[in-house]
Amino acid sequence: MPSSRRSRRRPYGQPIPELDLDRATGGRSTQQRRGEDWIVQQIRGGTKEYVCPGCGRKIAAGTAHVAAWRSESIWGAQAALDDRRHWHTGCWQRHN
Repeated sequence: MPSSRRSRRRPYGQPIPELDLDRATGGRSTQQRRGEDWIVQQIRGGTKEYVCPGCGRKIAAGTAHVAAWRSESIWGAQAALDDRRHWHTGCWQRHN
């Protein structure tokens, strides 16, 4: 007796869905601020509390925000990542 479950495969002849780059990169992008390239990652709901360097206020756990770090450091890529800072989304957008 055949299974009643439907195949999850894409039906033959239908177009392949476009790749969602935001999901594929984890919401990461490169932005330029003050003449430097920064890697910016969207955080949808963190598990820790942070202090925003833009306004000095707390970012509560579970609040959507961004994490940003310089794309290059004289100490290497790992040092740049270790120096990342968590910003309120609005504070980061106002930061030039």
